[in-house]
Amino acid sequence: MKIQTLSQLLTDQSLTLSVAESCTGGNLSALLTSVSGSSTYFDRGYITYSNQAKMDMLDVDVEILEQFGAVSEQTAFEMVNDLVQNSHSDIAVSITGIAGPTGGTVEKPVGMVCFGFYVKDKHFVKTQHFSGDRETVVASSVDFVIQTLVDELSA
Repeated sequence: MKIQTLSQLLTDQSLTLSVAESCTGGNLSALLTSVSGSSTYFDRGYITYSNQAKMDMLDVDVEILEQFGAVSEQTAFEMVNDLVQNSHSDIAVSITGIAGPTGGTVEKPVGMVCFGFYVKDKHFVKTQHFSGDRETVVASSVDFVIQTLVDELSA
């Protein structure tokens, strides 16, 4: 399983990890902490489902939310950047998206998910479009994060 691989990479490299989740609602944190020994690398997880939570818990700028929306690479970047400042983790991940089945628009359809990553002093953002129902979009988002981190830490 990929989660076992990620757990081993984090442990072997003595890295800490924090996450800020919106549309995944804690599913990433649950998977990360399902592995025995996760307390050696998992620092914290925020569920910032609402815009207010993003502002209150992560200091996401209201102007970013108003200009670009909650589901945007700009918001994902702000979330992960503020998470790094709050946690001082070696690795941080943010997720914000539209799991569906409602809430999508032509510009931002259901299944659009934006990710912010901070891995070993490097920030980057990615946007993915997943198909399927709400549960599938959430699971695909979590899988994407795990695979991205495995790839980054194995490089």
